Amino acid sequence: MSNKKKIYKPQAISGFPEWTPEVRRAEQLWMDHIRSTFERYGFCSIETPSVETLDAIKAKGGDGESDVDKEVYVLERMHKEDGDKEARLALHFDQTVPLARYTAQHFNDLIFPFKRYQMQRVWRGERPQAGRFREFYQCDIDVINVDDLPLHFDAEMPAIIYETLSSLPGMENENFQIRISNRKILIGFLNSIGVAKELIPKVLRIIDKNGTLIDEKSKQELKLVFCNENEFLKFDADILRYEFINLLGNYNSYEELHTQVKDFLLSELLYRDEYDDQFEEGLNELEFVMKQLSHLPEGSVVADLSIVRGLDYYTGTVYETNFIKEDGSLDLDYGSICSGGRYDDLASSYINKKLPGVGISIGFSRLFDRIRSQGKLPELGTSPAHIMVACAHEDEYADMMEVAKTLRENGMNVETYHKPTRKTDRVVKHANKKKIPYVWFTQYNEVQNLKTGEQIKADPKTWKAE
Repeated sequence: MSNKKKIYKPQAISGFPEWTPEVRRAEQLWMDHIRSTFERYGFCSIETPSVETLDAIKAKGGDGESDVDKEVYVLERMHKEDGDKEARLALHFDQTVPLARYTAQHFNDLIFPFKRYQMQRVWRGERPQAGRFREFYQCDIDVINVDDLPLHFDAEMPAIIYETLSSLPGMENENFQIRISNRKILIGFLNSIGVAKELIPKVLRIIDKNGTLIDEKSKQELKLVFCNENEFLKFDADILRYEFINLLGNYNSYEELHTQVKDFLLSELLYRDEYDDQFEEGLNELEFVMKQLSHLPEGSVVADLSIVRGLDYYTGTVYETNFIKEDGSLDLDYGSICSGGRYDDLASSYINKKLPGVGISIGFSRLFDRIRSQGKLPELGTSPAHIMVACAHEDEYADMMEVAKTLRENGMNVETYHKPTRKTDRVVKHANKKKIPYVWFTQYNEVQNLKTGEQIKADPKTWKAE
């Protein structure tokens, strides 16, 4: 009878990324950079549990048919005891719902406007593919206020994101575009052409998924929404008559938006008996936001009225950010790397207060993996040490530890070589492998710069890495 130990062969779990130490160091570098940028704008850090109650998640609002509901992971014990209830906890699928719950729960302890950032993992049970994971980091900023939130915060969000993304290590030569719209425009338009209010969320989701209402795929989906051919044909004719096709385009400035969209379409809609003033309100808000962002490089921020966002808790300004291909077109196949918007009533699901907010989220893991896979991350070693300290003999071990202690007190990250050795080339080779730039040999009281090869006498109390 064999007593051979059974070995479980480790294997990657699809959709759950895991990095080697040098890649993890680059990931931490990015996290530190993003955190620093958020804090320069006065955002404070919070962290919420990985789980929320299912009741809290279901209270997010909407019509109950959001695709994200299908992606929520619920938690249950492996061995349930008699009388245990059904699962009531779930891993959070974004950080907006936890923020709304957190704000309501800690309302009396917060200072408003409440500006927070949150950098945590989230979980979604979607099919893993390029840029899409089941477990991933999001880096969010949000501002929430009581009763009213000034519109200038809607403009501050993309300005912060532009500064953050354009200065990330490895992103220097990447072109991206922040696209902005306002849900009131499309909602007001659909109201004005007589679309039933209960159908509007479904129409918006089709726009969000396909980016248009006029291709064949969208038309087939719309026919299902409108139940019968005659109702759909009436809707389709209205879209074409009011040249809605032209509405779904990019506008590089608030002047262009005003000239090409507002004057023309507003004049058309004002003659309708069922004109909805949300359309004009949304255009005015979008024009204000675009004007506030006119200091950013041309083409980096555009108005794109096909942007609606799929979650129904967004009520005004909405954002999506995409890479730009070499030919100047948007890389829509890759998906958005940063998105968000304004929500005027999300927190009211948890508290009897009006707490409007606006926020934007960097899809950190999606963005990081793209730059990693293209080999554009900074070349970092496995060790964060500035210097490796080595000794030749056992009786020098105490001296080595004292040198290391002094260097650390002097602000250096220090790694000690794992055993005494007189073979300095072994130490150098090991340090080079880990990309540690300096080696300190206690037997000589000398430091070697591994980049230049120079070796000099040094005092651990005063020495600094260049």
